[in-house]
Amino acid sequence: MGESRREFNPDDFQMSIGDHLEDLRRRILLGLLGLVPAALVCLIYGQQILALLCRPLTSALQKYDISPQVYTDELSDGFMVYIKLSFIAAIAIAGPWIIYQLWKFVGAGLYPSERKYVTKYVPLSIALLFSGLAFVYFMVLPLSLQFFISFTADIPLRMPLSHQVHASATTQPTFVQAVAGNPVHPADLQMWFDTSQSRLKMFIGNKVRVIPFGPDNLVGTHFTLPDYLDLVLQLLLTFGLAFQLPLVVMALARIGIVEVATLRKLRRYVYLGLSMLAAALAPGDVVTATIALLVPLILLYELGIFLAKMQPKAAK
Repeated sequence: MGESRREFNPDDFQMSIGDHLEDLRRRILLGLLGLVPAALVCLIYGQQILALLCRPLTSALQKYDISPQVYTDELSDGFMVYIKLSFIAAIAIAGPWIIYQLWKFVGAGLYPSERKYVTKYVPLSIALLFSGLAFVYFMVLPLSLQFFISFTADIPLRMPLSHQVHASATTQPTFVQAVAGNPVHPADLQMWFDTSQSRLKMFIGNKVRVIPFGPDNLVGTHFTLPDYLDLVLQLLLTFGLAFQLPLVVMALARIGIVEVATLRKLRRYVYLGLSMLAAALAPGDVVTATIALLVPLILLYELGIFLAKMQPKAAK
């Protein structure tokens, strides 16, 4: 048993700076070997990944009968977003392998107690990370998008009286056919409303075209793909890191920097600081995103106190 513990003692395996650099180079190469296949897969399935990230937006637009379509302002925006998103998705997929290689490099310099402590809470850290990402995708994004779309959709367009025209209806009104999807054999120049996608479509030159439309109000809803993707990635990163708060609180108590009783006593001040931090970190709006980040932070702080209470303080 003692021989097994000595196997992991870094004092028994002193390495020169050159050996450390060589080991670091090897770990980086191994990490890249895992990243490259993931990047190729993400480039192939980049359209599906993009559609998945845009689903909260398209669902919110459909709910308010707005054409579920995002736009690009620059010629290269679509291509650059595709490459950027594929690369980020590849890092996320290959992340466990890259972290494993990093751990193999760093873990060689840790004592057995330190290695045991880190490996004990790595699963909890990963679970908190994915909880933050899921919370953004299924809660924060839909609520934020629906709030702002509904707000702008309720602002009426008030024209001066001199410009208002009240015309009588024609004897031959024009109607657009409502179809759940596309007609089986559409005729040239045929127009219909796709109820499954909330889109107004027309068949021109053997191709289905989409006619953009919006609500009859003062502010028209117009989302650009780069701006929306930046918002989603900022929210994912912010909430993913913020959900690590319980481990930070537990570590502070375990090291002995702050007592558990002090953490409880300073609740009101911590809550105030968390509200200011949420307002500063939450990207996009200062209403739904801030509240959506503040509530989990408070709950995560309480979870950190609970974990600190369950975990005895490290001996000095």
